[in-house]
Amino acid sequence: MEKGRETMTKYSKLFEPTKIGAFNLKTRIAMAPMTRSFADDNTGVVNDQIVEYYRKRAKDGIGLIISEGVVVTPRGKGNPGVPGLYSREQVHAWKRVTDAVHEEGGTIVAQIWHVGRLSHHELIKGSAPEAPTAIQVDALVPRFRKPYDKPEEMTIGRIKEVVSLYAAAAKNAIEAGFDGVEIHGAHGYLIDQFASDVSNKRTDEYGGDLAGRLTFMKEVIKEVIDAIGADRTIIRFSPHKVDNVEYRWEDADAAIRTFTEAFKEVGVKIIHPSVLDFTEKFAGDQTIYDLARKYWDGPIIGVGSLTPDLAEEALEKGVIDVAAIGRPLISNPDYLEKVKNGEELVEYDAKTHLPELV
Repeated sequence: MEKGRETMTKYSKLFEPTKIGAFNLKTRIAMAPMTRSFADDNTGVVNDQIVEYYRKRAKDGIGLIISEGVVVTPRGKGNPGVPGLYSREQVHAWKRVTDAVHEEGGTIVAQIWHVGRLSHHELIKGSAPEAPTAIQVDALVPRFRKPYDKPEEMTIGRIKEVVSLYAAAAKNAIEAGFDGVEIHGAHGYLIDQFASDVSNKRTDEYGGDLAGRLTFMKEVIKEVIDAIGADRTIIRFSPHKVDNVEYRWEDADAAIRTFTEAFKEVGVKIIHPSVLDFTEKFAGDQTIYDLARKYWDGPIIGVGSLTPDLAEEALEKGVIDVAAIGRPLISNPDYLEKVKNGEELVEYDAKTHLPELV
């Protein structure tokens, strides 16, 4: 048996076509969303480099490409060079990216994003960041190296407006040729700020216990689903935060149960729990994905420093349905080809792989 065929047999689940929601995928490997900061910093418009960046991954056979975070409003920006999906120019530019992916037989969704309090006024045209509660983060903005600003507490009216901005961005994504969207509800950004008792001290309908704090997330999901359909909507959520890497849910089992109940209530079909380490244990000997599968029968996307072997094992067990790969896909545009041929992967190095798209 030739080496490539032998490797594909070893990783039969990884290379297996599948369908989740409306997405017909060539393989069960996804490209995890990764901030690259290569859009025009003033306009949030993507360029020729980004077109080819995503084309290469689609050509390699990646089943589902989840784009870098794409902000739904200028005030949602938290890093230099982040793209948007709120202007006609941005929509037009993204169409070239989605056309390139589709020409290679790929599937691509836009990760729609608002960073909330994790920003600085110089990044958002002089505005203050916005958040469920006016609590400032004591840290520096990544890639900007200035302290986070104190945010303004969002009024009920502004909350409703931002919910509508997510739905508008989802419609723009479909117009731009994306196959769907992933709502970024993870990692301590705006939706997760509402979900967390660390950043949400509200006493209205958007505060209280976890079920109450998930009200904002549910409203966003519902409006996005109403705009583009449940089969084209993914929700990403997480137990950790970029501004507090040590933070974890106090009771992961109860948290997962509450999150999944909320997702079922609003009609979500595909979930993407996010952790840094896929094997991390949260409740006894259970991972986040063990817990998620306990309460969720639908498709689950898994992520967290997955190797081909670990991903294959998780797919075989049915703990996840699609395995998302992150940094190795930056340093290896031909990731699947290398895995198929048993070739050594280029290790990701920030100094090597951040200055230019590969």
